Amino acid sequence: MISASDLLDSQPEWQERALCSETDPEAFYPEKGGSTREAKRICGRCEVKTECLEYALGHDERFGIWGGLSERERRQMKRRGAGPAVTA
Repeated sequence: MISASDLLDSQPEWQERALCSETDPEAFYPEKGGSTREAKRICGRCEVKTECLEYALGHDERFGIWGGLSERERRQMKRRGAGPAVTA
């Protein structure tokens, strides 16, 4: 059986390098109709944006800004069958 501490200890390595880990998490979970601008601005500068988006899509994250996309944008991406675009 997996314990809660096992789940917490299994944080993906890329999350340690994510810029969002250094900022206010509330920016990434705005209330319905709230602005996502600040979170997306931070994501735009983040070195692990692609890994973050892949994680959100693979784990069906339904809340928050992940990899620079909102829940709605991720749902649209999944419907289109598109994966995250890798940019250098």
